[in-house]
Amino acid sequence: MSRKERIEELLQEGFAPVHLDIVDESYMHAVPTDAESHFKLLVVSESFEGIAMVERHRLVNQLLDEEFAQGLHALTMHTWTPEEWEAKGGVPESPPCLGGSQTA
Repeated sequence: MSRKERIEELLQEGFAPVHLDIVDESYMHAVPTDAESHFKLLVVSESFEGIAMVERHRLVNQLLDEEFAQGLHALTMHTWTPEEWEAKGGVPESPPCLGGSQTA
């Protein structure tokens, strides 16, 4: 099972999202091919109602703790309620990596 599949399974179980999008952005960074180390998440869940954004991120980080221990390096998170998702109208583009040179 790939890291992306494991992340999806954990997020489905943990938050029962009405919408979930997981993008492997490792190719945008100076990492080996198939590193599965950098991901962007959009998790839209009613379970985020009444929870501050920073606490939502903490909950996701806790849920993915084992993945971080096994090589997950970076996670861009958009953790929204259904109402926030509707108001925002989409996921922002990720900026280019500034942390190192790209490898071929």
